[in-house]
Amino acid sequence: MFNSTHSVKHIIIATTASLAFTVQAAVPQVKTQAPGYYRMMLGKFEITALSDGTFEMPADKLLLNTTPEQINKALDYHYLSAPVMTSVNAFLINTGEKLVLIDTGAGTLFGPTLGKVPEALKAAGYQPEQVNEIYITHMHGDHVGGLTANGKATFPNAIVRAEQQDAEHWLSKEKMESVPEERRGAFKGAQMSFKPYQDAGRFKPFSGNTELLPGIRAEVTRAHTPGHTTYVVESEGQKMVFWGDLIHVAPVQMGNPDIAIQFDSDPRAAVVERRKAFDAAVNNGHWGAAAHISFPGIGHLRPENKGYDWIPANYHNAR
Repeated sequence: MFNSTHSVKHIIIATTASLAFTVQAAVPQVKTQAPGYYRMMLGKFEITALSDGTFEMPADKLLLNTTPEQINKALDYHYLSAPVMTSVNAFLINTGEKLVLIDTGAGTLFGPTLGKVPEALKAAGYQPEQVNEIYITHMHGDHVGGLTANGKATFPNAIVRAEQQDAEHWLSKEKMESVPEERRGAFKGAQMSFKPYQDAGRFKPFSGNTELLPGIRAEVTRAHTPGHTTYVVESEGQKMVFWGDLIHVAPVQMGNPDIAIQFDSDPRAAVVERRKAFDAAVNNGHWGAAAHISFPGIGHLRPENKGYDWIPANYHNAR
């Protein structure tokens, strides 16, 4: 005989137990990203973008040749606001014979949200010991801090290359002592980062435009720093130019390339170098890659009004 009271009790007990299990089984939010890398082929060369992390940049206080109102309007158009969360990117090139790293991230020089290049490198399938050469776009801390960890070389087998005039500026104790105390941090960071490689005879600066390896050449774009350098990589008719810090706040500066930033040692010349490099990318249709464009920082440019339209690489994970 069907006992309705008994059945109802079982239903209530089962429902209560199910609810209790649901509450107990709630999964906490992780709130962190996976190690950041993005891989693509450029002819026969393998290009891997490595994320060093992000940091907040007070763009409304740092950009020049504009106003806070214009900056905020441009940011709002892109659903952003100041301070802008800004990527720090490094790039790995496997030529098939050499493993080359362009910039190294900030290491410990910029705080806890950066310093992730070694983690991203390993996640991408490589080890720091495998890096043969490191090409530095310029010696600001967010590009060279990752060279060392606890005073030791992070990449123990790598030769480090950078332009001579940047080396003469940032690695000079005399020039460091000639500036006010509050500006000496950048010099100290560069000198600390390069010391293990200098001591081991593995820092080899170059002067001016230089072919570094087959398919990779340095082109000096002075202005952001005395020896700021872009790197041109070509394989099987395909080309990518690593722009370093020719641009910092893409949502603002792409639309108005005449906007400079306080970090530029020569803001007027920095505008000229940016337009020259970006016009070449428009005219030739080659890839561009930048340290502070939203990760992975790789894409193409098209002209738009008096500026440029950034077209990011289309994501794929095909093998």
